[in-house]
Amino acid sequence: MGKTANSAPSNSLTVRDNRTGKVYEVPISDNSIPATAFKAMKAPFAPGEREENETEKGLRVADKGFLNTAVIRSEITYIDGEAGVLRYRGYPIEQLALHSSHLETAYLLIYGSLPSKAQFDVFQSEVLHHGVTHADAEQFCRSFRYDAHPMAILVSAFAYLGSYYGEANPSLQGQKLYTTGDKASLAVMDKQIYRLIGKATTLAAMAYRVRQGRDFVTPPTGLSYTGSFLYQMDHLGEEDYKPNPVLEKALDVLFLLHADHELNASATTVLQTGSSLVDPYSAVAAGCASLYGPLHGGANEAVIRMLISIGKPENVPAFIEAVKKREKVLSGFGHRVYKTSDPRSFIVRKTADEVFKITGKDELLETAMALHEAAMKDEYFIKRKLAPNVDFCGLIYRAMGFPLDFFPVLFAVPRVVGWLAHWRQMMLQEGGVKIWRPRQIYVGAGKRDYVPIEEREAVEGHMKTPSVIAHSG
Repeated sequence: MGKTANSAPSNSLTVRDNRTGKVYEVPISDNSIPATAFKAMKAPFAPGEREENETEKGLRVADKGFLNTAVIRSEITYIDGEAGVLRYRGYPIEQLALHSSHLETAYLLIYGSLPSKAQFDVFQSEVLHHGVTHADAEQFCRSFRYDAHPMAILVSAFAYLGSYYGEANPSLQGQKLYTTGDKASLAVMDKQIYRLIGKATTLAAMAYRVRQGRDFVTPPTGLSYTGSFLYQMDHLGEEDYKPNPVLEKALDVLFLLHADHELNASATTVLQTGSSLVDPYSAVAAGCASLYGPLHGGANEAVIRMLISIGKPENVPAFIEAVKKREKVLSGFGHRVYKTSDPRSFIVRKTADEVFKITGKDELLETAMALHEAAMKDEYFIKRKLAPNVDFCGLIYRAMGFPLDFFPVLFAVPRVVGWLAHWRQMMLQEGGVKIWRPRQIYVGAGKRDYVPIEEREAVEGHMKTPSVIAHSG
């Protein structure tokens, strides 16, 4: 504090508070400044102002929706939204999609480097081995209604898993269970990672088959990760049944593309929940619940419903005009991060071509292409940088025969990998784990005295009497 604007250049930000005339120097590290530095910037409240006046507490950074707030230092995923770049641990997503697999990329995201053959063999074996669930899981999944949304089942099933593994619960084993970084702690952490990734496909397949009224299938260990998943979904007792290799590979690529995407809503939810040192099963269940929403994991389902509502390609111009008038919602275009094309969308398009050779073209493909072409030529969308994003992979899921409400599950299963990578990184970060506690800007009433109910008057704008809803059981 006290430096002038003419000071020698330094790796810092000089801020002058025009309310008080004071000058503050805020350090810059990794192109970021600590939000807590603004707590020192106080201005005494004026006579007559209420005691709760926020200026007395120091400045707070208002950032609705966390548009420009960094909450953690990470080495996992790099995104340059302006250039349309996505890298996992430094590797371009295009190279990984072409040469790698979902499980190999999972190892990369979680542990920081691509595995040797021996390391990958162990990792794959452990993950597939842990795909088998306790026999009680069948009864648990059967307890849901036949028409339950598969995401509701999956959210509940992840939380349910935590009740089986007391050794994985810091509430039972001590709050340093995952944070010491010693050999024993890492072994416990790795085992839960194997379990969660392995059982993700099993629980997802069970959620699917309970809707179909089919028996559950024990996951095979002789297939790939996505091969095992498709086997559990579709096996009906045939001898020597194996999923179509083209569809197996396509799903593996889509899983790889969805494995992580930095601090999106669900990853942030996992870290927020995990910061209380809850067990990883509960943290993943929370992330799954966050992903459930139509603004996140439900977006590719929304794309298909939009295309169905449009119908034929000739209806696209009218739909485009309705979007401009804010009468319709455009799904599958634009992204919070990317201001140019989503790099994953090109890989999705290539993967779709391979799938359609097996399944035949989806009848909605022509509508999707017409919508894409119209939007890319329209100044309204160009100005707002609304390019297609990865959510158009729903066309592939639809061609493969997955029901619409299962699409978010196909997003959640691979994203378990990213959630665990970020959770593991946070548990092992230097300085330990601090519980996440965002601040608010209080704009409510000042101190008020309690008034007995007999002396109160109805407040204008409130309902006179509570609504009554008949009990239905």
